[in-house]
Amino acid sequence: MSEGTVSLPWIVIRQDDNGNRYRVGRYATRAEAQKMADSLEGRGHKQLYWVERIGHSGDVARN
Repeated sequence: MSEGTVSLPWIVIRQDDNGNRYRVGRYATRAEAQKMADSLEGRGHKQLYWVERIGHSGDVARN
């Protein structure tokens, strides 16, 4: 990571009723990402939200 670069390894994923998945946002900490996922899930829609960590190679590791 270079100076001035922020690491955002945690992402929130949304899955809609048709099984389509979308990246909602990237976050610096798991707690931050989970707070967003919980907030979105609390809106009462039937979408599914979860938090994943992006690995060093850019791969997603589900947690």
